[in-house]
Parts: sequence; structure tokens; C-alpha cells
Amino acid sequence: MSAGDWVSAVLLLSGSLLALAAGIGMLRFPDLWMRMHAGTKPQVLGLLLVLAGVQVQLLPDASAVVALVFVGLFQLVTAPVASHLLARAGHRSGVVPREQLVQDDLRVFELECAAGEHPESSPPKDPPPS
Repeated sequence: MSAGDWVSAVLLLSGSLLALAAGIGMLRFPDLWMRMHAGTKPQVLGLLLVLAGVQVQLLPDASAVVALVFVGLFQLVTAPVASHLLARAGHRSGVVPREQLVQDDLRVFELECAAGEHPESSPPKDPPPS
């Protein structure tokens, strides 16, 4: 085995272990916040390590490396958005106990919108006639 094979094996194994830890965390953690953490941070890092391990094996093939980079970038962009949407859905559905929150900005925003005090809560204005 060459040095590249060893590097690739270490990257693939460590990435797989992180992805496994993320899956176990999703099943075992007690609340939404911990599950969101387990579903994003170790999972994304695990995928990036697996992609790096595959990249080491496919190094001479530039088109495959470019595809792997795009997969990694797509994951880096979409994981925080998905986590944010899960947090917002959990907050709105009541899964998150609001008395445990130190600061509840989403609730303040909802109250401002309900009272008509927030600029985004006003109805859209008709465009001027041309």
C-alpha cells in the first residue's frame, strides 16, 4: 500500500466514524437543540473527510475532484439552512420549551408582526401607476 492509500483509509474511516456518531446522536440525544447539533456539525465534517479520502484516491482525475468539491460546498451551504429551519419549526410548534430560552427573538418578532409594529408585517404597497 502506498502513502496515499493510508491517508485515504484514515480519512475515510474517521469520516465514517463521525457520520456514525452523528446518527447515534440523532437517536439518543434528548431534545431538539442537541439533535440539531448532532445532525449538522459531525455529519458535515464526516462527509467532508469522506470526500477528502475519495479525492486522495481519485487525485489524477480532475473532473472527479471538481465534482467532489461541489458536493462538499453544497453540503456546507445547505446544512446550516436545514438546521435553522428545523429550529424555527420546533420553536413554532411548541417542541422547544420557551421558558428555557434566555432570549426569544423569534417570539418578539412574532408579537411585533401581530401588533403591526414591524415593517415586514405591513401589507405590500401598490406600485405607482406608470
